[in-house]
Amino acid sequence: MTETILANATLVLPAETLRGSVLIRDGVIAAIDSGAAVASGAIDCGGDLILPGLIELHTDNLERHIEPRPKVDWPHTAAILAHDAELASVGITTVFDALRVGSVTSKAKANYGEYARHLADEIIALRDAGSLRINHLLHLRAEVCSETLVEEMAKFGPEDGIGIVSLMDHTPGQRQFRDMTQLKNYVCGKHGFSDAEFLDHIAAQKNLSARVADLHEATAVAEARRYGAVLASHDDTTEIHVARSAGHGAHFAEFPTTPEAAQACRDHGIAVMMGAPNLIRGGSHSGNVAAKALAESDLLDIISSDYVPSSLLSAGLMLGDLWGDMARGIATVTSAPARAAGLTDRGTLTPGTRADIIRVARIGTAGALRGTWVAGDRVG
Repeated sequence: MTETILANATLVLPAETLRGSVLIRDGVIAAIDSGAAVASGAIDCGGDLILPGLIELHTDNLERHIEPRPKVDWPHTAAILAHDAELASVGITTVFDALRVGSVTSKAKANYGEYARHLADEIIALRDAGSLRINHLLHLRAEVCSETLVEEMAKFGPEDGIGIVSLMDHTPGQRQFRDMTQLKNYVCGKHGFSDAEFLDHIAAQKNLSARVADLHEATAVAEARRYGAVLASHDDTTEIHVARSAGHGAHFAEFPTTPEAAQACRDHGIAVMMGAPNLIRGGSHSGNVAAKALAESDLLDIISSDYVPSSLLSAGLMLGDLWGDMARGIATVTSAPARAAGLTDRGTLTPGTRADIIRVARIGTAGALRGTWVAGDRVG
């Protein structure tokens, strides 16, 4: 039997905060007690926050480690281990590693190839060997406007433990990139297109979408059911988009782009997820709805770090301050994503749940991580 006691801490519980202690025994939260007493052998937290470990549903961070520069393929084992260590260092204890399925191979300058099956195998192997600090699950990002989605998704099955499948439709002129100026800046910056090449790219993508979008969307929904995965929508913009997502059985919506879409999600019982960078920066880099505006309208349920892992903790604290309710703010990065992904054993400081716990010191409005425990083991 192994025990750790985190004492004299500010515990962020599901509905309140209080001064108290947490007893960890054999990887599980065994007891929670109130009061500032520090028992013999306990860790005196000096009033620091004790929170459930953060849960990340959608992050592009692994891709950044695997391709640190355009066309640079970094050794995958080293990249996965670095990604894992980075997440542990910012308080994320469960991550759904987002892997794109669906590629384009027929365009010389804008090709992007298949990688998900091989990378998933590498993540699973490292996880099964006990080489990773935090809990890694899989999220397949089904790229509807692509050439190979059906073939790539067929390579996965229930045995892979896919937790989430998200419907990603990046057809030009709608959803995230309905503003063609924003799209041009992004695409030309990424691929170095001339004006003529950009126009050719847009036409080719629209033609591709017209040919395959319906088949690919139906395939992704069916495959999610075959895997036993939770389905998520992505970049819903209109009430029609949300109604379609609801019809497919989406549990949560990644980054709706308008207040109308967010409200429609609420009306359909679909949880709304927004990006922490959007919240912290004060707006979307794509010109879409601001996360803070949705928070102020009570239309924000879940936060994702998206492309800045350290932003997840900052966003949870920021929302706690904004709402005047730290328990509610922290829930957006712990219990709410756990519920959306169907995880029932984590996300709250509750006796009987996994001891995925972080210790955080407030420094002004910011938070400094002082410790990370995963299933009771200290990993950071």
